[in-house]
Amino acid sequence: MQKRLVVWTILLFCTIVSQDAWAKTDLGLKAIGGDVGFVDPENIDGTLGFGAFANMGTLSPDIRLAPHIGYWSKSNSFGGAKTSISDISLAARGLYMFHVSSMKFRPYAGAGLGLHMVHAKVQTTAPAMEISDTRTKLGLDMGGGFITPLSQKTDFSLDLWYTAVSDVGHLSMKAGVSFDLPGGGSSRSEAPARHARKHATRH
Repeated sequence: MQKRLVVWTILLFCTIVSQDAWAKTDLGLKAIGGDVGFVDPENIDGTLGFGAFANMGTLSPDIRLAPHIGYWSKSNSFGGAKTSISDISLAARGLYMFHVSSMKFRPYAGAGLGLHMVHAKVQTTAPAMEISDTRTKLGLDMGGGFITPLSQKTDFSLDLWYTAVSDVGHLSMKAGVSFDLPGGGSSRSEAPARHARKHATRH
């Protein structure tokens, strides 16, 4: 099932990009930020997750390139044993910025692919033993959220993502803050309202 989701996401992304292949791109580091929130892994109690992200500009007027780095971990103890699992992820996400009449509320939907370095460890005291394993897995991100400005150069975001990855699929809800970089241009140039475009064309 996971492989099918990955294939369909790649096909959908390629279709969107091909349709906008001749549209003007505006790639470059526009803004950087961080996020924090609740992560709910499958078959594991919820935990706190952290991340960092960037606005790398637009592949087309509507699609923003937004790489993301994430981290979460969870430990449990029972009897004389302690287990822990952690996930460090590096993902490339494409965000479709919906057309809105006001830049004060910009909703988006997105998808992406990422690499997950999953580390699991088991420790026991009787007998004293430690077993650990680290694996790199491919994951698929699907989600969405919204962005609203806090100031001229600062944005607040709230989003919900589901990450499909073997054994450690998880749902995450995070709040983030990003800061425009000097010389990066405006991070709010994509997806103007359709009626605004038509109005500009008429004049």
